[in-house]
Amino acid sequence: MKLMQDNENNIENSTDSRIYEVGYLLAPTIPEEKVADHYVGLKDLISSLGGNTIADEIPRMIPLAYTIQKVVQNVRSKYDTAYFGWNKFEMDPEKVLELKKKLDLDANFVRFLLIKTVRENTVAAKKFMNRDGIRRKAPTAGENEVVAPINKEEIDKEIDAMVSV
Repeated sequence: MKLMQDNENNIENSTDSRIYEVGYLLAPTIPEEKVADHYVGLKDLISSLGGNTIADEIPRMIPLAYTIQKVVQNVRSKYDTAYFGWNKFEMDPEKVLELKKKLDLDANFVRFLLIKTVRENTVAAKKFMNRDGIRRKAPTAGENEVVAPINKEEIDKEIDAMVSV
């Protein structure tokens, strides 16, 4: 009976907080020496809302796949590059809405994505592909398979017969 109560308590405690990840783009207009300040500021914001950081990466400049437009105080800005960073953290679900509101108000965040995730590392390994992006299996000859020699004259005759029809 005590074991069932302990399991129920663990289930109740595990639902108090969830694991989230925020991926974000910082404006490229931020001087490089100030990017670390925004990185630390986000970590401080998460901890001030009762969150615990699990893993993170300091933002680094990347080229964007397409131009992103953002309007701040009636001024439209276009970005082709941005500082990309991410943070995985544990937080109460009620506090996540506050975090989202504060990130929405910060003009230095060009865009961000806040998702629910798992604690485990979910980085996928890169797979090797051909230039066209398709994985192909090399053709193999079977042990009992006999490969016939190619006769170019017969192929030409068959092509001419198909074309003349």
